[in-house]
Amino acid sequence: MIKVIHNQVKGRARYKVKELYRSESLKQYLERSLSEQPGINYVSANPLTSNILIFFDYEYSTEKIATLIEKNVLEYQNSDIKLPVKNLPATKKALTKETPKPIANAQAQRIENWHLMETDAVLDSFNTSKQSGLSSESAAENLNKYGPNVLATAKTRSDLSILIDQFKSLPVALLGIAAGVSVVTGGLIDALVILGVVGLNAAIGYTTESQSERIIHSLGSHQETSTWVIRNGKQIEIPIEDVVIGDILVLKTGGYIAADARLLEAENLSIDESALTGESIPVTKSTSSLTGEDIPLADRTNMVYKGTLVTGGQGLAVVVATAKFTEMGKIQQLVGEATATETPLARQLDQVGSQLVAIGMGICGLVFGIGVLRGYGLLQMLQSSISLAVAAVPEGLPTIATTTLALGIQDMRKRNVLVRSLGAVEALGSVQTICLDKTGTITENRMSVVEVRVDSRQINVLDGEFIANDENINPYACDELLKLIHVSVLCNESQVNQEQDGKYSIKGSATENALIHMAISAGVDVNQLRDKYQLLQTNLRSENRNIMSTVHAIDNNHKFVAVKGSPAEVVQICKFWLKDGEVIPLTEEDRRAIEIENDRMAGKALRVLGIAYTILDENNNRQNPEQDLTWLGLVGMADPVRKGVKELIAQFHEAGIDTVMITGDQSPTAYAIAKELELSRDPQLEILDSTDLNNLTPEALTALADKVDVFARISPSNKLQIVQALQAAGQVVAMTGDGINDAPALKAAQVGVAMGKGGTDVAREVADIVLEDDRLETMIVAVSRGRTIYNNIRKSVHFLLATNLSEIIVMTTATAVGIGEPLNAIQLLWLNLVTDIFPGLSLALEAPEPDVLSKPPRNPDEPIIKSSDFGRIAFEAGTISVSTLAAYGYGILKYGISPQASTIAFMSLTSAQLLHTLSCRSENHSIFSQEKLPNNSYLNAAIVGSFAIQLLAIAIPPLRSLLKITPIDIVDSAVIGGSALLPLLVNESTKNLPSANDDKK
Repeated sequence: MIKVIHNQVKGRARYKVKELYRSESLKQYLERSLSEQPGINYVSANPLTSNILIFFDYEYSTEKIATLIEKNVLEYQNSDIKLPVKNLPATKKALTKETPKPIANAQAQRIENWHLMETDAVLDSFNTSKQSGLSSESAAENLNKYGPNVLATAKTRSDLSILIDQFKSLPVALLGIAAGVSVVTGGLIDALVILGVVGLNAAIGYTTESQSERIIHSLGSHQETSTWVIRNGKQIEIPIEDVVIGDILVLKTGGYIAADARLLEAENLSIDESALTGESIPVTKSTSSLTGEDIPLADRTNMVYKGTLVTGGQGLAVVVATAKFTEMGKIQQLVGEATATETPLARQLDQVGSQLVAIGMGICGLVFGIGVLRGYGLLQMLQSSISLAVAAVPEGLPTIATTTLALGIQDMRKRNVLVRSLGAVEALGSVQTICLDKTGTITENRMSVVEVRVDSRQINVLDGEFIANDENINPYACDELLKLIHVSVLCNESQVNQEQDGKYSIKGSATENALIHMAISAGVDVNQLRDKYQLLQTNLRSENRNIMSTVHAIDNNHKFVAVKGSPAEVVQICKFWLKDGEVIPLTEEDRRAIEIENDRMAGKALRVLGIAYTILDENNNRQNPEQDLTWLGLVGMADPVRKGVKELIAQFHEAGIDTVMITGDQSPTAYAIAKELELSRDPQLEILDSTDLNNLTPEALTALADKVDVFARISPSNKLQIVQALQAAGQVVAMTGDGINDAPALKAAQVGVAMGKGGTDVAREVADIVLEDDRLETMIVAVSRGRTIYNNIRKSVHFLLATNLSEIIVMTTATAVGIGEPLNAIQLLWLNLVTDIFPGLSLALEAPEPDVLSKPPRNPDEPIIKSSDFGRIAFEAGTISVSTLAAYGYGILKYGISPQASTIAFMSLTSAQLLHTLSCRSENHSIFSQEKLPNNSYLNAAIVGSFAIQLLAIAIPPLRSLLKITPIDIVDSAVIGGSALLPLLVNESTKNLPSANDDKK
């Protein structure tokens, strides 16, 4: 029942267990039960090949191990255990406990170039051995000395911190001071109104940001909590936090690496390091020591790193670093050191706020001084001065900015774009350079067959279709192609299971999974094919032999040999090739042609495999089946570019945004993808390798950064350097990424964009924006939304400054001339509430301009209100003020300095400001223009609603009493209407309309 298939190495044997075939539960049962046997150090079972590999102490014989396997198989068959993975050992119970925190006073770990040292020297450094590992005592001592193998968790924004952030702006601070002074001077109602505005602003911002934060946290992945190590000569499972330096890690396919470690054994071991290095293709590992200086992380083939994934093979490794001393820990420290950059809008709104604070203080002092000189009471002038200072600060400014950005966040959420902070939406609209991480962002981080070469014919594979010369090819109508696909399935260790919904679950290396996906898209029933050709023998590739072959039973008299591997090696052992459906001799000229094609495909940054086969009859009992093969063709694989990315790059360029690709891949791979995407707006593509980057001074890098299109072989610290260099060159930078290695740069960029599905928790925690479905093309929508939001906020700020300045002019002029106060303190607050918030907000909801993505990004240093705007704002405020003062003068002539005159001034100024929203919709279009602006239903509702509220203030006695206003007659109403309409007509008729020539353009 149990057959020994390899036992040439003492202490190690591979067995064939027939019952293991396609039984995942038996695999788990054997690995767990045999590992508990004393003297057995390592167990790895493969349900696809029916093989089980065991490392054991020398006192065991291969026959005794075979007996143990047979005994455990019988126990499994006679028991009710079908999913033994649920019967966790005692060590598993510890995994439910709370994850420990790093020890603050843990000792520093020894840092060496472990990749340059021999394995024996590394083992001696930690007083451990490959066979027995650490003793329990040594492990406990190291754990106490260096602390648990955990990283400090990223600080998340608490509900309290999100709420506090809503109050961190100068306009809000000034409003708070004004409310405090109002309370001291007896203006309790004034204070309540001011605080109501501040509270509304905070509530809107808090609700929106906290909701996004909760959704982003819900995307967190649940990584493994345990790993296998050798201790006291036995293979045991322990919590990852208990791993210490000197432990011997047992590496198995599908498992994550628990700590940084130096390899001791590697059997066909491949590791996906894309999250750490950005290298899209899994790295083949070996145990040989390396030579040289400054070897990049991605080239240290004898090392494995915490957080990376074993995609194939197995091995043993000695832990050399844990916790914050691992490469992942170093990246986390970089994240902590990187500082988030303030967004342009936040900076400019604070700038406007600072200016308004200065203006408010100046006006307060001026009016107070004039009033005192004219003999008004000190308390009365103090209240009036404070009211004017409040009038100088638009209460609606924080609320409008917050609400507009919040609505932008909600709109993005409908498109599966999660925005963590309000400023990130606007900042994306002002981005000048987007740094695109290649692996997992531009590409799918999944190997896929993109090209096949059979019978001297090039066949492109796109979205599951086989295309040659613009014609679709049915694999079942092409013998050479179908045979190549069949061999790719048979010479393949990936495990394939079909779910109830018809979808396939594939486990294996990235390369072999790509071959399976190709077969499934061709309509091949993978499991049926494997059942038809029963696997008899597997010959895996080794360090000096880049070929894999499998032997399958056809019938009692024939065997089928499937071979794949390095094209250069496979073609040398081929004697024939399949051409036009016939097997013909392979000449030297044919071999050279194949080598040329292989070089051509490799030049396109493809991973290329050669595929061949042979059939053995019963008379052919040769030991090496890899002889006299028939060549089938070449298969080229790559990490495919995501759908729509090329079109997205073109859209970014049209919007005036530069695109830069940052990758851990080799320069040829990066160049090929950048060329395919047309990444540069210039014909010449500029590429910079990390070896050149490391020799540059910060000043030189800053000078070069905005001229380079592709950065290749980049480390996490390099990414941070690049982002900071672009920022130093005056660029507003967005960074996209999904890996741990992207986190420092994501945090430093003005806008960090992480992937939701494929991204790591670390990347999501520091990003400003998370693409929930990983669709990069939604970014252009966010750019459009960001630009529109900025333009609309600019319109709102223009409106608020013009209307609030009109209040200041009216009040200051009346006080200086000595004609009383046209508006009292509560009327000023009411006026700002009615005219600032809803009309101002409706301006922020204007539709996007048609050419919003055809214009270059705005200069981030350009103020939200340019110097040229202030003249126009002053003119508009002046027309409103003159008209209001004229109406107030009419009231004084008719009623004297009295509440009736104040009522006329109050109603005139309110009405004029409400109508002024129509004038602020556009800098160029007016109500007299032939080309009309799109209808804004929010604006119409805001104006009608605000007028209705104003009429209620006169109609309802308690409100009249609060505001100290009186009823008005028809003549007064006509004067108020005329004084409100006149400024609108003057301002609209004096707009700088576009010239006829501009219209023709």
